[in-house]
Amino acid sequence: MHRRSILWAAASAFGAAFAASRAGAATEAPPTKKLKVVYHLNDLDKVSFVVGNIQNHLNGVGGPDNVTIALVVHGQALRAFHASAANPDLTRHIGQFAKAGIELAVCGKTMKSQKVGLADLLPGFISADQGGVVRIAELQSQGYLYLRP
Repeated sequence: MHRRSILWAAASAFGAAFAASRAGAATEAPPTKKLKVVYHLNDLDKVSFVVGNIQNHLNGVGGPDNVTIALVVHGQALRAFHASAANPDLTRHIGQFAKAGIELAVCGKTMKSQKVGLADLLPGFISADQGGVVRIAELQSQGYLYLRP
């Protein structure tokens, strides 16, 4: 009988150790996945607001290493990004965003309708030749979260 008690105690200890290790594994946070976000901007009167949101987003997560951000601009909002008309604060932010690796996409159809090319815009923009909304849909299909402030 003494042998059984020792065996039972050993089995119980092993079971308790196994249960404790599984409980610890269950409480460990899974590795966080880097979020991907696309900001949609087509309202001229929201340009400063959206640029501020992107800056706050970067600051809130500790910088561009912790989030992937894309900005897709079309419609009347594009007028704010014409190099000849952009205010210094907007120019500075766009330069910082480009350096941080933020995709700055502009609708090719809007550029055509406004008769501007990439050279007429602030540096850092790329053309979404098939359209801004098409680019947004592509990004969403790649797991980007959609934000339209």
